[in-house]
Amino acid sequence: MEKYLVALSTEERFELEQLVSRGKAAARKLTHARILLLADTSSGKPHTDTEVVAALGVGVRTVERVRKCLVTQGFRSALDHKPQPPRPDKVKIKGNVEQKLVQLACTDPPEGRCRWTLQLLAEELVVLGLAAPSISTETVRAALKKTTSSPGSSRPGAYRRR
Repeated sequence: MEKYLVALSTEERFELEQLVSRGKAAARKLTHARILLLADTSSGKPHTDTEVVAALGVGVRTVERVRKCLVTQGFRSALDHKPQPPRPDKVKIKGNVEQKLVQLACTDPPEGRCRWTLQLLAEELVVLGLAAPSISTETVRAALKKTTSSPGSSRPGAYRRR
């Protein structure tokens, strides 16, 4: 594996020392600052990755990642937290499709079955063209769980507990 050497300028080193001595920053930012200070080659003898890990209680991979980020992306990028990309919407069955699903779950099951299963409901949604063929039974379960379809019941869920 490639080893990235950390060589801080005097201004960068001063800024990191100020940041660590103040202690008023996010824990991740302070940890990254400490990693960079300990791994700096310009201030005499740099610490090895195992020494940094022992001193700070972080993983070896974290130390490697911070070193690489400093060398490849720059000083600011190594310190500041990069926000996570937006996650896709968790609710995949909404509105009209959810309404049709509840209606379908309340109807009589197909011939030869005594009740609707989640797999049968998912397959029926695909046949009706209301959902993609990749719909999972967990998506159907979550949609049925959040509805209040039992008349007279204030408990959430498509089926009433006995």
